[in-house]
Amino acid sequence: MVTIADSRRVPGPNLLWDRPGAVAEIACPDDRLEAFLAAWRAAARAMLDRLGWRDEGLTSRRFPHGASVAISAPLDALFTATEVNEWAIARAAERLGDPPAPDEESAARVLAERRREEARPGLVALHAAALARGVTLLHDPDEVSVGGGTGSRTWPLGEIPAPDTVDWGAVHDVPTVLVTGSNGKTTTVRLLAAVATAAGRVTGMSSTDTVTIAGQVLDWGDWSGPAGARAVLRDRRVEFAVLETARGGILRRGLAATRAVAAIVTNIAEDHVGEWGVGDLATLAETKLVVGRALLPGGRLVLNADDPTLVTAAGALLTTPLLWISLDPASPVLQTHLAAGGDGCWVDQGRVLLQREGHRTEVMSVAEAPITLGGAARHNVYNLVGVVALAAVAGLPLESIRAGLRGFAGGSRDNPGRLNVYRFGGATAIVDFAHNPHGMDALAALAAALPAERRLVVLGQAGDRDDQALRELARSAWALRPDRIVLKEMEKYLRGRPLGQTSDLLAAAFVALGAAPESIVRAASEYQAVTTALAWARPGDLLVLPTHAERGRVLALMEQLQDAGWEPGQPLPP
Repeated sequence: MVTIADSRRVPGPNLLWDRPGAVAEIACPDDRLEAFLAAWRAAARAMLDRLGWRDEGLTSRRFPHGASVAISAPLDALFTATEVNEWAIARAAERLGDPPAPDEESAARVLAERRREEARPGLVALHAAALARGVTLLHDPDEVSVGGGTGSRTWPLGEIPAPDTVDWGAVHDVPTVLVTGSNGKTTTVRLLAAVATAAGRVTGMSSTDTVTIAGQVLDWGDWSGPAGARAVLRDRRVEFAVLETARGGILRRGLAATRAVAAIVTNIAEDHVGEWGVGDLATLAETKLVVGRALLPGGRLVLNADDPTLVTAAGALLTTPLLWISLDPASPVLQTHLAAGGDGCWVDQGRVLLQREGHRTEVMSVAEAPITLGGAARHNVYNLVGVVALAAVAGLPLESIRAGLRGFAGGSRDNPGRLNVYRFGGATAIVDFAHNPHGMDALAALAAALPAERRLVVLGQAGDRDDQALRELARSAWALRPDRIVLKEMEKYLRGRPLGQTSDLLAAAFVALGAAPESIVRAASEYQAVTTALAWARPGDLLVLPTHAERGRVLALMEQLQDAGWEPGQPLPP
């Protein structure tokens, strides 16, 4: 039996290719997959030809027990394309013995009508005009725009102008930077925005937390997909755009922003594997490397030379111009690249060094950037080096780079929820977003450098991670050698698991690692987990508080306690 796990329209460059169209993930027994794909190709090709889409193509990508199958389509026919793809899948499955699909003749009549209803020749014409002039075109079910930021113009989808009526002289793009990776994305976005602001640019940024323009939050929530990119690039105040570009958005819709001066993949970690046809780290890396396809001439894709998965995946990037970053000045990847005249940014004896076009510059010391906590926060040293590289490629002045990084305090005002450190009467609490083993490893490494009489960790996880991923998260947290473990429930992130199951699995993993069962306590919510931790604390303790579901409420509590001079043992606010 062949089943469709997901079917969607994909307007932008994506894991499979750079063409707009439709993608579906299908589940199929391995011994039937080759026959299915051959039948799907034949059915899809026949229907594309019937619709007059003879220049459109087909592609597929296998994964264990299934495949992603895609057809390209005109930009104004993407909903129809999903139906074409679904029909071809059903037709192919029928030929392998599954239930009958509509015959080709009747399906073609229905699909042709769908195509006529969806057609927007004005959108196609405007897209061609924008492409010819080398400017961005963005569209969604409600609006279409050309250019970016101060050079953007936006119209309702039903009022698309004829290309010859557009004042193209006023249309232009603004410098745009794409930020992706498994961890460190939001901090990198915020750091780079601070640098651009220090350079006097009105900066727009989108991230997993907000859309923010010129320091003003326009909307809260996860805006790391195409909708966030459009919100920033259509704001006519914006002179410099920094866009967090999450894996999910690349897979579901492709890149919205396709003209970038620089892009970065911070790292690759075991997170979200098993979704949308991504079954291993190599494919996850390939997905994130899609951002490199958006680079304009003279741009650079910034990659982490200390990440083995990225180094291997980058071997396929034969024409993409790279800039490698590293915290190891002797890195063979970095040194080979520099020796060949390539660009790089690295740390040597506590100093950040930058090489661009053969010219080497000492930028600043690591300790000058508050976010690194004097270099102890190694993961933020990586973020620092990556931002120096991105800013340099984007043409921001060196003095602005230094000023922006020195002025970014990294607390809950500049970087809410990311390595926010609070001190309460001799006890230290760290609020952070660490949500996967890689992030927890980094947090544990920092915590290990801090003295403490006792240690506590709060832990929970979204229900869409598999059991092994939960055990790995517990292993990473166990590196803290916690005296107390508080397991939090997060109903917002159950994602198919029953309430309590994730905590049960984490508790069992900790006991297997050597935790005493009595050291593990449960909390009904994230906020309750934090208050449980604070009630347990005494002077000299270290509390590690990964926070996701109720971050705003947790940070408000921490700020309230800090402002009130709260100390362990005192009552907490009701």
